[in-house]
Amino acid sequence: MELDVLPGTSYGSGTFRHVKVVQRATKTRNPSDKNQSTARPESLIMSTNAEALPELDKIVTEERLLGTERRWRRFGEPIPAGKSMKDDGTPDYGIFAPGSIIWEVLLHPATIVFETVAQATLQMLYKPIAAGIRDEDPISRKARAGTYTIFDAFDRAQRNSGMHAPMWLGDTATATRMAGHLHNIHQHVKGDIIDVGSPELGGYAASEPRDAMWAAITELHAILWMYERFAYHGDDGPRPLTDAQRDQYVREMAPYLRLVGAREDEIPKSMAELDALYDTYWDLFGRSDTINVFPKTGEDMHETTAKCIERNWHPTQHLAADVLMEVFQQFSTQILATFPKCLQIKAGLDESQRAAAAQALEDSRDLIRESQQPENDRRMMRMMWGPDGVTLIDSARELHRQVLRERGSDEAS
Repeated sequence: MELDVLPGTSYGSGTFRHVKVVQRATKTRNPSDKNQSTARPESLIMSTNAEALPELDKIVTEERLLGTERRWRRFGEPIPAGKSMKDDGTPDYGIFAPGSIIWEVLLHPATIVFETVAQATLQMLYKPIAAGIRDEDPISRKARAGTYTIFDAFDRAQRNSGMHAPMWLGDTATATRMAGHLHNIHQHVKGDIIDVGSPELGGYAASEPRDAMWAAITELHAILWMYERFAYHGDDGPRPLTDAQRDQYVREMAPYLRLVGAREDEIPKSMAELDALYDTYWDLFGRSDTINVFPKTGEDMHETTAKCIERNWHPTQHLAADVLMEVFQQFSTQILATFPKCLQIKAGLDESQRAAAAQALEDSRDLIRESQQPENDRRMMRMMWGPDGVTLIDSARELHRQVLRERGSDEAS
């Protein structure tokens, strides 16, 4: 059984179905094949009164795909954790620390490769986030204007990873500046209606404590679930954390939750408290057939974005589409298999689909392991985390290894 990407992910199952249609209909052109057409297929030609996108803006090159540090950088070059000093003369490691459980998880190659799909899959089950993207995200605004392309979906995913690195792996000032920047741009991401089909849910506000807290939790919790099922350790396969390590991971999340503005009395101190927090807000999680409907117009976001991708297609956009297929589509079902049963049900999976997801995960073991090899780790680090992300990750990995070596020496003595 083939499972589509989770309905409601950041770029929408409709968008990804279109990526598959585009890839089937317009194979990457072989320059030596004179019989192969580069024209857009008739199935992708549509009439519309939407704003016309200049032809030059449709073209994707290798240089445009990779981007420069400007795509991710805000407020100057980030300072890596441990490269500055606090007022008391001790190293400033930022909101986390070398030797922590959370750095062990965040710095693993599996996280570098799979962070974006893991985060997006869980976040888009949290309905206020889905509503914010539907109403106020730049990709949604571009779709409504008729200028959205598959490159915009790629660009959104790409910046998502790299803009987290300064908060997780920078010094305190770097983390604080980036968090402040995101808080400011999220202040306008608010609305009175989360879901037109469930008006009782009320509204959302991305910069307010509840939704800011869940944005952070769904990032780090999804990464943990992914790590426990995806992360290879040399010749050894994935292994779950112990209960004590999971509790420690949750405690180590606290500085990040404070940084984004969570209420102190809601910050969990153990996995049991985190589970209880899910129970408190459980009504805000799940799949909905109406979550992607624009409240003001009644249009469906997925249909709107899909039409734009068709209308604005250019053969060079395969460069972006192929990366999205690699980092999202081919692993979306396997990521769902790492979630607990209750969330799989919230995602709309019945018993047979849950079994199919589990089997897909087992069938993909070799591919998952190969994706974490050093060459691909470096490729995806540069592609999805950006030049500054590479610097921050490399610095943090060396610092983390150093602390673990010293800790091992101390324990041995």
